[in-house]
Amino acid sequence: MQELRRTGSVRALVLIPIGLVVAVCVVDVLVPEDVHLGPLLVAAPALTAAFAGPRLTALIGLLAVAAQVFIGVARGAIGTENLALQIGALVLVSALVVVFCLFRERRERQLTESRTVVQAVQEVLFPPLPERSGPLEMACLYLAAQDEATMGGDLYAAARTLDSTRLLIADVRGKGLPAIAHAALLLGAFRAAAHRRPTLPGLARHLDGSMRWESRQWRAPGAPDTEEAFATALVLDLPDAEPVVHLVVCGHPSPLLFGDGRARPLPLRRIAPPLGLGALADDGDYAVESFPFRAGEVLLLYTDGILEARDARGGFFPLSDRADAWAGERPKDLLRRLREDLVAHTHGRLADDAAAVTIRRLPV
Repeated sequence: MQELRRTGSVRALVLIPIGLVVAVCVVDVLVPEDVHLGPLLVAAPALTAAFAGPRLTALIGLLAVAAQVFIGVARGAIGTENLALQIGALVLVSALVVVFCLFRERRERQLTESRTVVQAVQEVLFPPLPERSGPLEMACLYLAAQDEATMGGDLYAAARTLDSTRLLIADVRGKGLPAIAHAALLLGAFRAAAHRRPTLPGLARHLDGSMRWESRQWRAPGAPDTEEAFATALVLDLPDAEPVVHLVVCGHPSPLLFGDGRARPLPLRRIAPPLGLGALADDGDYAVESFPFRAGEVLLLYTDGILEARDARGGFFPLSDRADAWAGERPKDLLRRLREDLVAHTHGRLADDAAAVTIRRLPV
């Protein structure tokens, strides 16, 4: 369908250079002999190159040359040196424009192939969450600040244990390739350990240790620690048979719980340092907090990119004020509403990556 639209738009746009050629021919024949508009024909292939490929550009170039010959015949100047020079210049410019189109088309093919490979790698590293996990219905949303990116410093992942679903949502400090590298590290560490670590504090300590080890393993002995690699995170466990959610908070924003027609943040009390800064934590910091999570209720997990999204006047996105209007929505619909409001608030220009996950416990 997209290819058909593009073909239709090219057919419509090609009328512009054709109309220019016709207009120059008519006017040049009608105006006095000392007025020459033939040099304007060079604009026809130049305009065509802006939206079409080398073949169509070459055809418009040939049409322009034929029009120049027609003008010479109509004016009785077909054998003059002036007309010969005009035709030669027109042929040369048209040929250069076609060569430019060839190089541009080759470059576009290379970029398309590179983009396809990058997207495939990102989808392998960062697949979407499953729609169902035991008695849970889930949906996910990722909005990258960088154009055409599907992964940045924000991440989420899910893993099944024998009797529960474990989830991770995190926001890595920084942007670009370093943030993506640390995000991939956390995803791999979570997937490897989520079903082997019996407790949430143990899993959180494992993720913290993996991030600290990665950022320090190549540092020379005695060298100062200049890299500040860390990530805020939520590690959750949702049992299949119990209407409750257990979580460990590592410097991350509190989830929103939708129920009884309104949204309210979970009242978190114990917050551990972000992952990667575990050396600052005490033994009791990785404490598990538990909250009721009944059938029909929805949890919204999100990263700082949503809270810190600004409008044109610098105002932050009012998540708490908007959330009540989304109560009662299913996970996918709730994220659709969130995305629409967020894009409208920022006019489609996010300053930071934003990720969100919705979880609904289904009735038994």
